[in-house]
Amino acid sequence: MTSSLDPHSYLQRLTALGIRMDLGAVRAALEALDHPESFYPALLIAGTNGKGSVAAMAAAILAAAGYSVGLYTSPHLVDVRERIRVDGEMITQRDLASAIGEIDRWLDEPLTYFEFLTVLAGFHFRKKKIDIAVIEVGMGGRLDATRVFEAPVAVITNVARDHQEYLGKRLRDIATEKAAIIPAGGICVTAVRPSGARQAIEDMARERGTALWRLGKEIKIRRRRDGTFSYRCEGRYRHALPCNLKGGHQRQNAALAVAAVEAMADRGIIVSDEAIRRGLAGVHWEGRLEVLHRDPVLLIDGAHNPAGIRVLCRALREEFSFRRLIVVFGVLRDKHYREMAERMVSVASMMILTCPESERSLPPTELLPFTGGATREVETITSPVAALRRAFAVAHAEDLILVTGSLYLVGEIKKTFPSLRTMIAPRGK
Repeated sequence: MTSSLDPHSYLQRLTALGIRMDLGAVRAALEALDHPESFYPALLIAGTNGKGSVAAMAAAILAAAGYSVGLYTSPHLVDVRERIRVDGEMITQRDLASAIGEIDRWLDEPLTYFEFLTVLAGFHFRKKKIDIAVIEVGMGGRLDATRVFEAPVAVITNVARDHQEYLGKRLRDIATEKAAIIPAGGICVTAVRPSGARQAIEDMARERGTALWRLGKEIKIRRRRDGTFSYRCEGRYRHALPCNLKGGHQRQNAALAVAAVEAMADRGIIVSDEAIRRGLAGVHWEGRLEVLHRDPVLLIDGAHNPAGIRVLCRALREEFSFRRLIVVFGVLRDKHYREMAERMVSVASMMILTCPESERSLPPTELLPFTGGATREVETITSPVAALRRAFAVAHAEDLILVTGSLYLVGEIKKTFPSLRTMIAPRGK
């Protein structure tokens, strides 16, 4: 490995190895590197939706409390370096190349793309001498590469249908896979509601002697008229907490983040009321109800399964006002796209179906049968950029343009939108 290493080309080659549901190669790589993941405690966050938001909020609170925080999330939207951050800053290009070169020297067998990045995150965090790592689980939990981190506290945000080819058909099966991250003798924070899924998590917590803090039971929140919320858990009460991320569901995610960081107290991680407030007030999480433009509003959201689309539709009703809703919509073939499309079209004035940049993308013509009847206008435009241009061409200043259905689509729009901004000329009212 030389100093002229192109890290992005190196990582791109690893995508050919696909997905591996086995921890052996990751553990071997970490052992060869003297287990960098064991030098700091971690907070491990799993769930079908919301885990990235919880991770971002937990990291923001911990940083506000004065800790050096490593944050590992996936997927990225524009740049792979988004996945690995220390104290809010993405890993530099130089550090990325250096870490790849050093890790590659010690590998006895190839790692997949996600496995390698997980090892790299652990390695980089040790180099930067962080105090705590906040780790978002990639998929499931039992065989996800992130499970190698030593986490006394785990969060399971929710359980819904997604990745069923890997995690099982029933919600209880999916919950059992996610419940594998529950630490023995530690604390698990969760908002899981479906009875079968909740039972799987409660059974695992009981078996491992783990304290379970459940939203709606041990954790209570109440929304206030001014948009803040009150929080109570295990005898601790927080009054009028802010939430900088849009959507009622983000108050629930904020409560999970607060509970999770408070649960780290046994490991010497102490957060004050002021740190919680500053962290929640300042947090930003890209691609989730993110506004890129106004007049008309351009909103991007990475909802990519039916549960995420339901939450998105509720947020549209509660948080936004508009004359017409113009939806640029694209999905991957391995998602529950029929249910997603049918729910989205029920609230849209116009749908523009497009194709995310991925080999797993579903051609927009295959979505057409599920978008008839409820809306007056449906068009298919394969290019996401052309689809967005069309949306702006027909939008009035008081309309809302929504891009959703896939994080790949959201990332592509986020990457290209700055160059399109000067060409936007909204129609009058």
